[in-house]
Amino acid sequence: QVQVVESGGGLVQPGSSLTLSCVASGFNVDDYAIGWFRQAPGKEREAVLCISSQGGNPSYADSVKGRFTVSRDSAKNTVNLEMVGLKPEDTAVYYCAAENYWFPVCDLIEDEYDYWGQGTRVTVSS
Repeated sequence: QVQVVESGGGLVQPGSSLTLSCVASGFNVDDYAIGWFRQAPGKEREAVLCISSQGGNPSYADSVKGRFTVSRDSAKNTVNLEMVGLKPEDTAVYYCAAENYWFPVCDLIEDEYDYWGQGTRVTVSS
């Protein structure tokens, strides 16, 4: 059974760093595109970034470029979202999603993703 589970959320102060993890089961993270999305209170879910299956190439939403990065740990079958310089507007529930798509470029379109986690909440506040 294909499953992804997010962890690592919490309450942090503005300017802090935080790493979220997406642990996969039922498939290898090297074979799927993995996307991170977020939904802020009262807003629609939006793409944050993704990492492609073939080549592990990342794509970023403009709002997080230069602050968020993604990495893939094949040994742990995990994809990490590393966030620095967090702002109050980064407050959201963060979701990990998997797309069974072998390609060197990943999608920032949530409809393309087949499997979703339950989300982990990040609150940035002083």
